Amino acid sequence: MAIRTRFAPSPTGYMHIGNLRTALYAYLVAKKDPEGVYILRIEDTDQGRLVEGATDIIYDTLKACGLKHDEGPDNGGDFGPYIQSERVRSGLYLKYAKELIQRGGAHYCFCDEELIAAQRELQEARGESFKFDDPCKLLTIEECEARIEAGEKFVIRQTIPEAGTTYFDDEVFGRITVENNTLDEQVLIKSDGFPTYNFANVIDDHLMGITDVVRGMEYLSSTPKYNLIYNAFDWDIPRYIHCPPVMKDEHSKLSKRNGDASFQDLVAKGYLPGAILNYIALLGWSPTEDREIFTLDELVQAFDVKHIGTSGAIFDPEKLKWVNGMWLRNMDLDSYEKLVTPYIDEAVKGNFNRRQIAAILQQRAQTLAEIPEMLTFFDNFPSYSNDLFINKKMKTDPTIALKSLQASYEALKNQEDWSEEALHTTLLALPAKLEMKNGQVLFPLRLAITGMQFTPGGAIEISSILGKEETLRRLELSIQQLQQ
Repeated sequence: MAIRTRFAPSPTGYMHIGNLRTALYAYLVAKKDPEGVYILRIEDTDQGRLVEGATDIIYDTLKACGLKHDEGPDNGGDFGPYIQSERVRSGLYLKYAKELIQRGGAHYCFCDEELIAAQRELQEARGESFKFDDPCKLLTIEECEARIEAGEKFVIRQTIPEAGTTYFDDEVFGRITVENNTLDEQVLIKSDGFPTYNFANVIDDHLMGITDVVRGMEYLSSTPKYNLIYNAFDWDIPRYIHCPPVMKDEHSKLSKRNGDASFQDLVAKGYLPGAILNYIALLGWSPTEDREIFTLDELVQAFDVKHIGTSGAIFDPEKLKWVNGMWLRNMDLDSYEKLVTPYIDEAVKGNFNRRQIAAILQQRAQTLAEIPEMLTFFDNFPSYSNDLFINKKMKTDPTIALKSLQASYEALKNQEDWSEEALHTTLLALPAKLEMKNGQVLFPLRLAITGMQFTPGGAIEISSILGKEETLRRLELSIQQLQQ
């Protein structure tokens, strides 16, 4: 049988990083099989938490990342509808819940909140964890149907065996066994007729032929209850792959609710979707190869669930920035220039060669959003302090800088060929002539024509882009400033 996986998000806001990683892992598991099928299912049964436009965010995020689903609400398939609220309207979940009652795996419950609260208060007073003991499970089906006919409100709860154990096997955490008497009899169908997530996901996974369930480890404690439902219906149990959380630090999970970056936030900050996907693949998964940069196709080939770890992976913004920088540097110059030109144009209005600017940026910029600030000196030569010429590493100070700048000016004012290659030959001849180190000439020159301590390119590259007239003008100003 071909592998079938699903990504089943709730449309409750932006796509957070942990959710996107689940989508990625489910995709990789499916596409590892040449016949594998990747499904998108929208789980919107919790109507109170829905956010307008969130479903479109899900579509847009998957498209931006290249995680193309084979079946889903927007492209159909043989197992639709793929939106749970549409499945509710067909009566699907209530039908299976009633069948589960007949099989002894569920029961009607008429208890009100006051009774539940009283039990909670009593158990907590005894220092116990709350577990609802439902008296309604002692009612016969006929008694329940009569009360429903009389207009009483009800929910349907799962019936848990009082004795024995239930186990499940997980590809990451191994075999997990629990005592049945520790499991709560969860609500399957709410009083409004909507299923809970814990019931709908089991029904839908079975009906859609899901063979491999990829989700967060927060569902480990619920999985024994899911297996009891599978067993009650005599259905095949899927292969489980529970993933550890993505952590903000050692103590807290990464969460949009806590202000942590979503996928959309990271893209707005200048990160490439492919680089984000590459980085989050490494959060909890270790490749067998000694490498860290992967395209999506390469991840499909390299991914193995056996190498998913059991402990939470800490999200490191600096590591993400490094991965993004590597992605930018690995692009061909034509593609890179096309990508960064809008960011260049944001900061540079003058008639400077955009391709040359792109070429110097590519080796230094790690995100797209940082590009405009790196280029402000092209249009506006900023004022700066002579103290910037003091650099222990380069062995420079204002006196050495003045000497090298005067020599550079004299060498450049007669320069006719202003190409980068010609400038390189002219300027690198000066250190030997002046009995100086290369840095004692090139560092002051770069500072003198940019007014900035850190720039995306070196003195030779920037001189070539600025042009002869502007380079000499700035050199004159800097020399005058040092002389004063």
